[in-house]
Amino acid sequence: MPKKLKILYALQGTGNGHAARALEIIPLLKNFAKVDILISGSQSQVKLNEPIQHTYRGVVFYYSKRGGVNYLKTLFNNSLISLFKELNKVPIRDYDLVINDFEAISAWACKLRKVPIIGLSHQASFLSDKTPRPAKKDWLGELILRYYAPVEKNIGFHFKPYDNFIFPPVIRADIRQAILSNLGHYTVYLPAYADDKLIKILLKIEGVSWQLFSRKAKEEKQEGNVLICPIDAKEFAKSITSSAGLLCSAGFEGPSEALFLGKKLFVVPIKGQYEQYCNAAALNELGVPSLKVLNEQSLEPLRDWLQKEQNIQIDFPDQTKEILEREVFATSKLGT
Repeated sequence: MPKKLKILYALQGTGNGHAARALEIIPLLKNFAKVDILISGSQSQVKLNEPIQHTYRGVVFYYSKRGGVNYLKTLFNNSLISLFKELNKVPIRDYDLVINDFEAISAWACKLRKVPIIGLSHQASFLSDKTPRPAKKDWLGELILRYYAPVEKNIGFHFKPYDNFIFPPVIRADIRQAILSNLGHYTVYLPAYADDKLIKILLKIEGVSWQLFSRKAKEEKQEGNVLICPIDAKEFAKSITSSAGLLCSAGFEGPSEALFLGKKLFVVPIKGQYEQYCNAAALNELGVPSLKVLNEQSLEPLRDWLQKEQNIQIDFPDQTKEILEREVFATSKLGT
């Protein structure tokens, strides 16, 4: 009997999107191989429900209260020496293949030790010049997207197949199988903004019910027309599937889920995150409105969005298993 392949699935823990995607991909990978998990960073509230064999600090991003990356705090609280120590600790040669969702520690360990690695991420889609960009390109942002987590082969996910290696988003089963309704509330997820700043703005829009998912909240709390909820994948799915729309950052998974569900969508990119500016540009092309920053001057664009219909027809077929079979195993030297 042939030896079963051993795969390391490596992902960032700096946001919820990578973990949400992993929830769908890891069970499928187990049909082909024994799978271990590596996660770097600790800012994700989405639980994987899987044993994690390797945990590293990785690169941790810090945010200001006003919705942007605090670069000084990020710089001074991340040690290059510590990153190199973690890189050398990864038992990368124990694996036949590494599948990487924009995770730097395992990517550079593979590059230095010549271990096969495939990128399976949203960020991989930006290696194509055909993927939408904002009017003003950011050379540093482009360098980060290209070199932060280098791999041998890229498989990207995006809102549209802008290139031949780009595929539809991985949509969670909770979202695909949900029974849709519209109870009139709007779901909010803007993790780079402080709760007090968001609540102050949302309270000014009367007659609208908001469900704000907060990194800081430990339990549900009602404040005027704003219900503040702790982050929980199942509760978020319940909220968005019964909502009138979603107000969120310009990440990838949240907007993808809103588009899949046919919900109204409005995005605010995290200041200083070039990838989110690119996502906002792509969403603008689809007809989704965005703002560079959320403040009291944002009230009119938000009210305008709330009053208008938004009918964006887009289909995200469930191709994840097929993509793994065709793009990962059938084309690799490992076979199945």
